[in-house]
Amino acid sequence: MLTTKEVAIIATKALDEKKGMNIKLLKIDRVSSLADYFLICTGTSNTHVKTLCDYVEFAMENAGEQPLGREGHRGNTWELLDYGCLVVHVFTDEARKFYDLERVWADAEIIDLTDIVIEEN
Repeated sequence: MLTTKEVAIIATKALDEKKGMNIKLLKIDRVSSLADYFLICTGTSNTHVKTLCDYVEFAMENAGEQPLGREGHRGNTWELLDYGCLVVHVFTDEARKFYDLERVWADAEIIDLTDIVIEEN
């Protein structure tokens, strides 16, 4: 059985492998009961957003993790994958700026991804 951090790292690496941009991992367990982590990423287009989410699902299924749900919003400008302990948010740049989850969850701990992602944008 994977720890919540291991689940978050698998999803983070999947986003990075498919060229997700500005990947941020927020540890929200001290400020919310929704999940332990929020993983936020930007895709370059609606198609890229879908591809990123599809690849996260693929990587997580290979690790034995099934999503509790997947929600799309306004033609793939924002997709959400819910793994219980981890919620993955993938946005287009415009949608990410509009919803500004990093500001909304400013009290969360930002996890350093330097050793996890190839390049932070």
